Amino acid sequence: MLDAIDKIKQYSLSFTSADDFWDDPQAVDASLMNFIVIGEMVERLSDELIEASIAEINWPQIKNFRNILAHNYFGVDAEEVWQIIHNSLPKLELQLKKLIK
Repeated sequence: MLDAIDKIKQYSLSFTSADDFWDDPQAVDASLMNFIVIGEMVERLSDELIEASIAEINWPQIKNFRNILAHNYFGVDAEEVWQIIHNSLPKLELQLKKLIK
């Protein structure tokens, strides 16, 4: 998951807005694919780990976002993805790093 987060950060780093980001289909496709990877990885976590960390990490929300991307790819909102990249991903990254320790 941390590798996928790093990739998303790299793919979106050079853009200053959701519109600029969305105008680069390669960066968008690569980023969205890594969000799907993150969601897929949640499925592979043990129930015990999910239950122990549910207060810190909203696992169902991550899985739901993966489902939206996988099943409604063309209906994804650029601004929402941009906000997730800049607001939610850094928090998730910190929470995952704490969980690993």
